[in-house]
Amino acid sequence: MRALILSDIHSNLQAFDAVLADADDAGGYDMVWFLGDLVGYGSDPSVCIDRLRRLPHVAIAGNHDHAVTGKLNPDLFNGAARAAALWTAQQLSDDEIAYLAALPEVRQTEKFTHVHGSLRDPVMEYLISEPAALATFALMETPFCLVGHSHYPLVWTEEDGRAGVELLDPATPLLLESGRRMIVNPGSVGQPRDGDWRASYLLYESEAGGKAGMLHHRRVEYDLAGAQNGILSAGLPESLAIRLGNGH
Repeated sequence: MRALILSDIHSNLQAFDAVLADADDAGGYDMVWFLGDLVGYGSDPSVCIDRLRRLPHVAIAGNHDHAVTGKLNPDLFNGAARAAALWTAQQLSDDEIAYLAALPEVRQTEKFTHVHGSLRDPVMEYLISEPAALATFALMETPFCLVGHSHYPLVWTEEDGRAGVELLDPATPLLLESGRRMIVNPGSVGQPRDGDWRASYLLYESEAGGKAGMLHHRRVEYDLAGAQNGILSAGLPESLAIRLGNGH
């Protein structure tokens, strides 16, 4: 089985389409595992929702998804994110809002737990510190956990009561070892923040005989100018267009 693992698309249609095309070129996939924040920031929320819904997929909610459905107060966001959430809510149909509102905060698929933020705080906690990682390891009921939210492609590993972290490397597949627990973030499709503007995602290959499988980290160039122009044409904050090019 091959799964396409995506997070934080953030209404960036150009990046989403580039990732789908790249995954097809890399051998395709049987299922999409989406880790939240389908909307927010970008200018094409409806089309991105439609793209995902047409694919075989399982998905969870992120904080921006909650903000546009009323489950989270957008006043908790910074100014640009709040403006994007309010604008996005006005663009969506009742059916699209209902789809986002029905997304669970946590789910389990095979040997993986899926959550946007952390198991301690599913939509709001950034899993970027050792205490946060250890708290999620303590709550995991599966060997592996997939998270989003921070927009950083990284892997946390647990050993002797400590948690270590490394950035994912597209040149080196990540072997999911039996007996070694991991928390993995695929990075962001629509708004990377690790200094690389290219869309970031994972391809998962399971293995026969009960073996855990392997994760391949991939980076993809996309129509950056098109995404930026869409943000500006929609009247969204200019800062959202600028940060796409900065990768921050």
